[in-house]
Amino acid sequence: MQIRIPCVLMRGGTSRGPFFLAAHLPADPAARDATLLAALGSPHPLQIDGIGGGNSLTSKVAIVGPSAEPGVDVEYLFAQISIDRGVVDTRPNCGNMLAGVGPFAIESGLVTPADPETLVRIRNRNTGALVEAVVQTPGGQVTYDGDASIPGVPGTAAPIALRFRDVAGSKTGALFPTGQRMEEIDGVPVTLIDGAMPMLLVEAHTLGTDATLPPQEIEADPVLMARIEALRLEAGRRMGLGDVSSSVIPKPALLGPGVDGATITARYLTPHAVHRAMAVTGGITLAVAARLPGTVAAPLAVGAGAEVHIAHPAGRLSIGLALDGDAVRWASVLRTARRIFEGHLLVQRPALQATTLPLAAE
Repeated sequence: MQIRIPCVLMRGGTSRGPFFLAAHLPADPAARDATLLAALGSPHPLQIDGIGGGNSLTSKVAIVGPSAEPGVDVEYLFAQISIDRGVVDTRPNCGNMLAGVGPFAIESGLVTPADPETLVRIRNRNTGALVEAVVQTPGGQVTYDGDASIPGVPGTAAPIALRFRDVAGSKTGALFPTGQRMEEIDGVPVTLIDGAMPMLLVEAHTLGTDATLPPQEIEADPVLMARIEALRLEAGRRMGLGDVSSSVIPKPALLGPGVDGATITARYLTPHAVHRAMAVTGGITLAVAARLPGTVAAPLAVGAGAEVHIAHPAGRLSIGLALDGDAVRWASVLRTARRIFEGHLLVQRPALQATTLPLAAE
């Protein structure tokens, strides 16, 4: 027996995945996660029996619902679906998928559109952060056509401006959860920082590698990847996140100096593969580290100011920052999104490992 679930497949920034209304998924977290694993076809390296793309950037889910909080329009829960394990991680946020939340909310009737653009106020349930998205809605209709381009995505599309507030201490409650801007793990200088994403920052050359290398070359070095993972596990413990062997946070980043107009160069891990571009939340966290003295990022940053430009494998990500001393008032980034498919996702009940799935009707 197969279950039909209303679903929209969207690209958000440099990521892609199904978007669901919260009412169309089980309220019980265990049943919900079983549904998402079956929907994307995990665990399987190709996710052959679902709609996952066999890559961490295309094995993501956005769950959106109305908010009862004054001044907030919708709530957004992000889920990272493991490809090779039966694990659903809802601890991190994803700023790329978040780019699709505004258009999805408007077209789902959760937000009334204005003309020519619509402000959508989003509460991220993973981290508690408040994000404001400005969506282009000429004539009161969402448009995906425009002249904005972002590295890692072909062509152009309508711009979506995202402004992140409350970005410090997304999971630990503190920007520097250990109280130090730089410390050593196994003799390696690192910065453990929790901005829009908990991260482990390390200068690439201290691990005998280069932050300008292609992702495939970094991934092909098993000794390097094992060392990064060992640093990450200890970083998670020190940051108060406990055993992170089954979690995607904290995210490691290998750093190098900025070149050719970039402020800093980075290779961002997700965490067991190298991102083919740069995550928005990771980029915001790295930008903050680049602006604050005493971190491993600060000496590498070239001309860090109101905007930080991060060179990554697909190009450059620009982050706008407003700091008040060490406090982050807000961070902004330009993204695009596209609605790719809409209809019903068919999920086999035997794969759900749950006896009751209170799925809402259409």
